[in-house]
Amino acid sequence: MKNFALIGAAGYIAPRHMKAIKDTGNRLVAALDPNDSVGIIDSHFPDAEFFTEFERFDRHIDKMRRSDKVDNIDYVSICSPNYLHDSHMRFALRSGADAICEKPLVLNPWNIDGLLEVERDTGNKVNTILQLRVHPAIVALREKVRSQQKDTKHEVDLTYITSRGHWYLQSWKGDLKKSGGIATNIGVHFFDMLHYIFGELQANVVHANEETYAAGYLEYEHARVRWFLSVNYDDVPAAQREQGQRTYRSITVDGEEIEFSGGFTDLHTRSYEGILAGQGFGLEENRVAIQTVSTIRNATVAPLTGDYHPFLKK
Repeated sequence: MKNFALIGAAGYIAPRHMKAIKDTGNRLVAALDPNDSVGIIDSHFPDAEFFTEFERFDRHIDKMRRSDKVDNIDYVSICSPNYLHDSHMRFALRSGADAICEKPLVLNPWNIDGLLEVERDTGNKVNTILQLRVHPAIVALREKVRSQQKDTKHEVDLTYITSRGHWYLQSWKGDLKKSGGIATNIGVHFFDMLHYIFGELQANVVHANEETYAAGYLEYEHARVRWFLSVNYDDVPAAQREQGQRTYRSITVDGEEIEFSGGFTDLHTRSYEGILAGQGFGLEENRVAIQTVSTIRNATVAPLTGDYHPFLKK
């Protein structure tokens, strides 16, 4: 049984990590969040110590590190705001633990280089949650693509709309310096998925990059991709809105819809199983996706030609 600490216990994604820790037969012994709305812990690990101040949390983790091996922290799960991931991973590694970090791993590719140095210095490892890489439908699509001729280029359309209320832009997620912008915050998993399936990135053109939506063109070894991301409810197609849906996800390959809307409930547990077996996704596996979103964030918007994307505002 491994000991876990968790940073960002009040966050949206934290319960999936708590469940994954429990499902894999391990225990959460300490958690941190400046907000104290963390009653969800009672459903998983009611005996876990909880802190609202990093300094007290740091002292507790250090005390456990200096105690006998039974109390050592083996892993620190990180669910904090995006801009804090880098610092919290460094804290985990220097505390003698491996890190398990939510997306995006970091905001900029050069942060990966610094973390590689800390890994070398400490002997500990960074793992990341790239759950689409373990989704059965995505794994099957990758195997299909890799089995085809090397010069095959697929035509891909990716649309992801996950509507958010007015709170979104008032939170850290609406702050470019803290979230990295919409492509980083809600798109990085999909960009990693595209790289995972279709190979190395060859071109990255941005056609829109606003606070609440973004769009562009990506070319990979085996695909030409038009993508659109949005948190605007009005972008959800009318048919879905009439059914009460606030989210719309679509990926087509050569005009054929790839169905992967199901199967998400246990992907964090699958990810944890891989990490505990020494098969987690590390720093370098994140580099292409982080470089992709960093380029999007800093790109000059290119003018559109023709009917680029049915969802794109013009």
